[in-house]
Amino acid sequence: MAYTWTDDLITGNETIDAQHKELFKAINDLIDACFTGAGHTKLDPTVQFLVDYTEKHFADEEKLQQQCGYPDYPQHKKLHEGFDRTVVELAEHLKKEGPTAALVRKVNTSLGNWLIHHIKDEDKKMAAYLRDHSK
Repeated sequence: MAYTWTDDLITGNETIDAQHKELFKAINDLIDACFTGAGHTKLDPTVQFLVDYTEKHFADEEKLQQQCGYPDYPQHKKLHEGFDRTVVELAEHLKKEGPTAALVRKVNTSLGNWLIHHIKDEDKKMAAYLRDHSK
């Protein structure tokens, strides 16, 4: 199942939305590779991209939150840290055990689903606050 970028995922912050689209693309690239039988060759670079890109994306989001005094910043940061741990665990699993069908499924479902729910539940709320309180 590919993840589709839909209007209900738009936060209204161009930088955040562009970064979210990059994360969707990485997850969808992996899904596409799996359907064509190339999932194992795409898994390592995709997981590494996710490790690197989530670090950048979360740092950018958190900087915006701090600049505007976002009151839910501590909780939002904890959610980011949990996702970071999941991505790092996936990368470690890949290094130890190599690519497996179970790991590919976990990347596809846990990361994609988390991202969609996080955007809808947390990032849209944060973006609205940023719009109303930007300096």
